Amino acid sequence: MSALLPLVVAFPLLGAALLVIAGRGLPRQAAEGVGVAFAAGTAALVLWLLLGGTPPRTEWVGGWTPGPDGRSVGIVLRAGPLPLGLAATVSLLVVAVLAYSWRYFDEPPHRHAGTFPALILLFQAGMCGFVLTGDLFDAFVFFELMSVVAYALTGYRVEDPKAVQGALTFGVINSLGAYLLLLGIALLYARTGELGMRAIGRRLDAQGPADALVLAAFALILTGLLVKAAAVPFHFWLPDAHAVAPTPVCMLLSGVMVELGVYGVVRVYWFVFSGPGGIPAPGTRRTLIALGVLTALVGALMCWLQRHVKRLLAYSTVAHTGLFLTGIGLLTPASTTGTAVYVLGHVGVKAALFAATGVLLSRYGSVDEHELHGRARELPLMAGVFTVGGLALAGLPPFGTGLGKALTEESAGPALTAVFVVVSAVTGGAVVRVAARVFGGLGEEPPDEQTERNEEPETTGEHEEPETGGLLRRLPDTMLTVPIALLAGSLAVGVFPSVAEAVGRAVDGMLGSASSPPPEWTPPGVLLDLLSSALAVALAAWAVAHPVSSRLHTWTTPLRRLHSGHIGDYVAWLVVGTVVVAVLALPG
Repeated sequence: MSALLPLVVAFPLLGAALLVIAGRGLPRQAAEGVGVAFAAGTAALVLWLLLGGTPPRTEWVGGWTPGPDGRSVGIVLRAGPLPLGLAATVSLLVVAVLAYSWRYFDEPPHRHAGTFPALILLFQAGMCGFVLTGDLFDAFVFFELMSVVAYALTGYRVEDPKAVQGALTFGVINSLGAYLLLLGIALLYARTGELGMRAIGRRLDAQGPADALVLAAFALILTGLLVKAAAVPFHFWLPDAHAVAPTPVCMLLSGVMVELGVYGVVRVYWFVFSGPGGIPAPGTRRTLIALGVLTALVGALMCWLQRHVKRLLAYSTVAHTGLFLTGIGLLTPASTTGTAVYVLGHVGVKAALFAATGVLLSRYGSVDEHELHGRARELPLMAGVFTVGGLALAGLPPFGTGLGKALTEESAGPALTAVFVVVSAVTGGAVVRVAARVFGGLGEEPPDEQTERNEEPETTGEHEEPETGGLLRRLPDTMLTVPIALLAGSLAVGVFPSVAEAVGRAVDGMLGSASSPPPEWTPPGVLLDLLSSALAVALAAWAVAHPVSSRLHTWTTPLRRLHSGHIGDYVAWLVVGTVVVAVLALPG
């Protein structure tokens, strides 16, 4: 059974190769059908491995097994319930994205029909390889495969200068993060002679307490992963990329790629640095919680200030990344389980909201909350997706986001619980505000603020070019049903106890901890979720009745100007953030 594990990575790679070779000669519908078939086949394989008995444990690709001394060089895939569950989530979302994208783009003559599905399949292969590998260098390689493809997908509309700029910012910042990650891996290899995560951890533990080299490796590796996760102050690339990337790509970037950065942090700490030869728990806890709270608060505030709907959703992703980092920073199996459930519910909600935003762009040629005021009254299904999706972001029971938020809050103290409630309420309220204005036409139509807009460092989202080649009078059924199905998936995470119980067992198995009580709804958790949902509705109602005041606009100007769009500024913050991570991780 373990021999089938490499097919999870190889099968989408094969599909991408076929599309590159034969895509130019295939009709568009056939090329897209091939893409869906390979993505769905990979998803079916992963689900069969996950549900069909004892999961495979280890497979050495190409037969490069460890030598007599236990050292190994090669591609090793280690699969337990949690990695396979993540690979299944990734693959199912890829299928949803390809279904949503069916005949979506108006391809230019120089680009054949197989280009987009081939890139998506490469993206799927990189993500699945990253979650399954047990080797630190292989994880770097798979993550970079994923990242390089993401650069190309972000700048897919290469004829648009804004798309090229967004992809360039994405590429430069993430490449620098990758260099830091690789340097940290090199330091660990020089110290231990190992690349396997668990093997590195055992070698470090045998060598005694961590020294400056181990601390430097920890700071470099953690920084590289936090860049991918878009944690503050490494987050600047994310809203710039989301503003220009095609909507299906945004569904993957915010739906799974950013979350995989958080998953990488979990694995690297628990497998490599959690022992006596690694980083003491207080330093790791301080680092992750401090960065997590900062990320959550900055992301929530920037989310509230946006009128460009894609940027709004991107900053919401930043805010929730902060909550995820805070949850795993508590360093307990219960908080890690809660965060895993939270992430699983967030995948469906965020992808659904981006899919609904793509409907607005395709129908009206705009993603500007002000310009779209009242224009989408004719789309009641998308109005429901936005409203329910916003409330789900706020933690509305019984969505999976609400269950994961409640489980994580149970492991946090009052102060961190307040952060979870406020951040989820603000991000959810921002989405509900968009729904009220765009689909309900509530509140006064915003006045023209052209003078102020010219001074803003960020775009507003008005007069955007539709990604479908022209405004759609009739929306394809796939564009309407995919976001509903994604929301239903998030709902299932919270409704069916077996899902959360399976996540709990998977986390316990990965961390090697004793079996925890089954994750379930509790009265305090439900009350906190209802509180954050009520606050989201109240904030949205207040915003509709009272547009953002000039005083708030003035107070937040310094923060907004930090998001300048200049790569040099972002590189400077990357350097500052690396130093901050190292300082926070110092013992004592």
